[in-house]
Amino acid sequence: MTQTPLISTTKHLDHQVMTTPAPALAIDAQRIIKRFGTGPLAFQALTDVDFQVARGELVMLVGPSGSGKTTLLSILGCVLRPTSGEVRLFGQDVARLKDSDLPAFRSAVIGFVFQGHNLIASLTARDNIAMISRLRGRSSRQARAEADDLLAQVGLADKRKRRPNELSGGQRQRVAIARALAGDPPLVFADEPTAALDATTGHEVTQLLVELAKVHSSTVVIVTHDNRIFHLADRIVGIEDGRIVEGEIHGVSGAQTQVHQHGVHS
Repeated sequence: MTQTPLISTTKHLDHQVMTTPAPALAIDAQRIIKRFGTGPLAFQALTDVDFQVARGELVMLVGPSGSGKTTLLSILGCVLRPTSGEVRLFGQDVARLKDSDLPAFRSAVIGFVFQGHNLIASLTARDNIAMISRLRGRSSRQARAEADDLLAQVGLADKRKRRPNELSGGQRQRVAIARALAGDPPLVFADEPTAALDATTGHEVTQLLVELAKVHSSTVVIVTHDNRIFHLADRIVGIEDGRIVEGEIHGVSGAQTQVHQHGVHS
């Protein structure tokens, strides 16, 4: 499967495409500041963050708890808006999108893998995936066929009629990966996808995400502090106290940031 090389900027973001060539950077975030609250109780979670990811790259964003990595991922995923700064996804300045347009843009462009699988308990594995395919423009028949294909890719073809409570933790996270890739979104964001898994299962799930991202030509950002999977990244970017850092990351053993690798600078 191949992704659409051009991304929509119109009101009907999931049905139309722009006519300008796609840029080399999938993500280009500049001078991001994020504050929560106002006055003396205000808290600044991110300070002057620059973060770039090339198309097709797999980057791990690492840092201790409270470092701002999930806040940054939420801004990149169009869930939060920055207090100031600019975020471009495939050239689209998402800050210029209306609130009413963000859900369609997010659905068309971004797949999410959560720390908890967040599967709908009443739906089968197949239907959890097919639902996202439908949201991304597939017909019911196409969505079911894509769901079956993705379940085969994650090794769960025989579990398509199982509900989440009939699957193991690792199997549920595999379904979550398949769901994130439904409809071939050009971006996949994963927030601590191995946190609830044992070492072996966590490595297997991350390896699967890496392999499938290449098959689907997706750009991937994984938020993690799990040093068992660092070697699977193309590049590691550290964040600490709301700032991008180089070198050792306090509180995260085994992490050496590589923020200038592959010609992408932060």
